[in-house]
Amino acid sequence: MSVTLNENISQLAQKDIRELETKIEAFKTGQIDEERFKAFRLARGVYGQRQLGVQMFRIKLPYGKLTGEQLVRIADLSEQYTNGNLHATTRQNIQLHYVHLDDTPEMWAKLEETGVTTKEACGNTVRTVTASDIAGIDPNEPFDVSPYAEAVTQYFLRNPINQEMGRKIKMAFSSSEKDSAFTYIHDFGFIPKIENGQRGFKVVIGGGLGAQPFIAETAYEFLPEDKIIPFIEAGLRVFDRYGEREKRFKARMKFLIEEKRGLGVAKFMELVNDVQKSLANHSVPVELAEELQAAPAPKDLPEFAAADERLYQEWLDTNVFEQKQKGFYAIKIKLPLGNISSEKARKLVALTEGYVADDYRISISQGIILKFARPESLPYIYHVLSTLDLAQPGSDTIIDITACPGTDTCNLGVTNSTAISEILEDMIYKEFNHLVKDSDIHIKISGCMNSCGQHMIANIGFHGSSIKNGNLVIPALQTVIGGGVDASGKGFVADKVIKLPTKRIPDAMRTLLTDYEDNGKDTEYYNDYYIRQGKKYFYDLLKPFANLETITEDDYKDWGETETFVPEIGTGECAGVTYDMVGTIINDAKEKLALGKEAFEAGYFADSIYHSYSTQVIGAKALLLSKDVKCNTHIGIIKDFDTYFYENGEVKLNSTFEAQVLKINNNEPTKEFAKSYLAEADEFFQQVLDIRKQQIEAGNLDKEVLNPYRA
Repeated sequence: MSVTLNENISQLAQKDIRELETKIEAFKTGQIDEERFKAFRLARGVYGQRQLGVQMFRIKLPYGKLTGEQLVRIADLSEQYTNGNLHATTRQNIQLHYVHLDDTPEMWAKLEETGVTTKEACGNTVRTVTASDIAGIDPNEPFDVSPYAEAVTQYFLRNPINQEMGRKIKMAFSSSEKDSAFTYIHDFGFIPKIENGQRGFKVVIGGGLGAQPFIAETAYEFLPEDKIIPFIEAGLRVFDRYGEREKRFKARMKFLIEEKRGLGVAKFMELVNDVQKSLANHSVPVELAEELQAAPAPKDLPEFAAADERLYQEWLDTNVFEQKQKGFYAIKIKLPLGNISSEKARKLVALTEGYVADDYRISISQGIILKFARPESLPYIYHVLSTLDLAQPGSDTIIDITACPGTDTCNLGVTNSTAISEILEDMIYKEFNHLVKDSDIHIKISGCMNSCGQHMIANIGFHGSSIKNGNLVIPALQTVIGGGVDASGKGFVADKVIKLPTKRIPDAMRTLLTDYEDNGKDTEYYNDYYIRQGKKYFYDLLKPFANLETITEDDYKDWGETETFVPEIGTGECAGVTYDMVGTIINDAKEKLALGKEAFEAGYFADSIYHSYSTQVIGAKALLLSKDVKCNTHIGIIKDFDTYFYENGEVKLNSTFEAQVLKINNNEPTKEFAKSYLAEADEFFQQVLDIRKQQIEAGNLDKEVLNPYRA
């Protein structure tokens, strides 16, 4: 049954939803193989989870911004289609779990009715653009970066340049030099600056976490505000052309920019300059909103019970701060493990409406920030949050532990990151309560090394692992220390110190905190203390907890489990190698050609040109694979095609294939060039079809090959 689409949904979104419906049906009837369909659905936010038969549905929320209506709609969908839980992520998204595939088009349609999308929430695309969750209200910000994050999001949503890259791209905007958005671990990071009265950004590139963390390199100390989108587009073109596509562990932008094994920053920037002529826009000004328009009008308070003064003050001390707009306050809501029930989400909106701005900002620490509360409203808001069990103190402190879902739902999860987080939060609150207000320690936990919990930028972090002991396996957590951002805004990546059984982590944490209290200097930042003592000091401090001679039966059970630990690691869908047929890849080229013609007719000449480029590269790739030639990068495909097909005369062109394809760099995206380039792509594609037909007639049948357009 086809989904009913509301007239409020944009035509582009309607087309996307109909396409998802069609692809689901084609997959169910065997017209699309599973791996091919996986790549398609991921780019629509539909992600397989650990439990068979259900999906995780990721909702794309640029810089975490939600209106009350949007939050209520997500809560309603969660209750209607899933388990009734909303999970906030470190990338300011909301994820719904236990979703049935057939329900996703209707869920997407209902989200679009309120202006929310899932398009490009997963897959090899530009992911959600994050920003400091206090952007717009940060007392230290030179200006509000939110409009810039929004503009970047909209510019690259559905942009043909970033639909099928070798891997995902992540971007972040910090509100100030304090780098509360962790720009230093992003592919593109932006820190606001004003020079000679002009707005602009310090730009960093090539950061990343995962198994091999990289700190981003500086591309510009100052780039005018209207130049950031053209720079991103040029950078994406270079990444799309030169980035690795076959070896997944090298497929992120950080490896392309690495000096030793990649291009290096200087060469990357040179290539960025080379593609400037092909850009449709060399200046993209950003419309700025009135910063105070979000402030609600004064509103009478209802009657409510007085709060416990001690608990209220503790909440004020840790969860409330005055905004840059004097007389208004922001409230940080600590969501346990990033979770909030649909019922609580609805009540939160209903009971706070009119007392805070219509801006429920998902924070990087997996919470919610309310803005523009008047001081006289704070006791009432605390009362509301208390009734919803959302007034826990310590937001964004040592007891606000960031944790990914781990083995709860993720295929890649090795250990349970959620249960140990709850154990540690409770222990620290009871035994080290004074550190909640008096320290700047952040703890982050990931269920595996891939860092969805951002453990490598924690002062104290852990990631899921295991320890072999005879015939049995002990669930373990790799302990890392020294990550995060210092007071000056300098970013650090943590050191791996020692691997410990999970059941010994609470005692190890007690030891770390007690040692810090006993030996740290007054007001000494924890990372400074770590550097002063050295990695070996901390290894020796924790080594007794790694002693396997004292292992008990309980150590073989992970937190939250009753059975002996058995590693069960699946294939993560952001990491999976897919398999495809040469013929299917040719069909990909055919689709790109059709999109190129469609874009040309609609007057989108820059889009048409990039589709023509993709048609030629993908078509060339198909033929190269038919000869067992590796296709690691677009630039490699372009050069190898000349070697294997042009130089021997198998393909007839007016110039080398490289010269023909890379005309894209040397021409402005005019109607005339778009028309001629599309014609060349069409003619080339016809030759691809003819050659493939001859190959099949000669017995060179379709075969499985590595697909560089993996999820």
